[in-house]
Amino acid sequence: MVELDAPVLDDIFHALGDATRRRMLHELAEGPRSVGDLAAPFAMSLAAASKHIKALERAGLVRRTIQGRTHLCRLDAGPLATAHAWTAHYQRFWTSRLDTLEALLRQQDATTPPKGD
Repeated sequence: MVELDAPVLDDIFHALGDATRRRMLHELAEGPRSVGDLAAPFAMSLAAASKHIKALERAGLVRRTIQGRTHLCRLDAGPLATAHAWTAHYQRFWTSRLDTLEALLRQQDATTPPKGD
């Protein structure tokens, strides 16, 4: 089980909690992008984009390298495994609940006479 109060988990969900950062991650899944490339679809300043990227870096989801004046960002999807492990626990919980509901509904269907007879 993933530690529930792990600071890294807080950083991951904080990073994923913003639509702009999720879109940036989506772009980075296609390959490395400069800060300017990541900022362009949002018509935001490089400073604003950099703040979003810093949140992604804190979560370990992005690695930034500097080549001259260009800051190049790359996706590091490894920390998403931590978030996935945390959500998987609840997936098992809901799957179990839905399986129980399905069994009850099937049992009810089997014991209820068809309408119109």
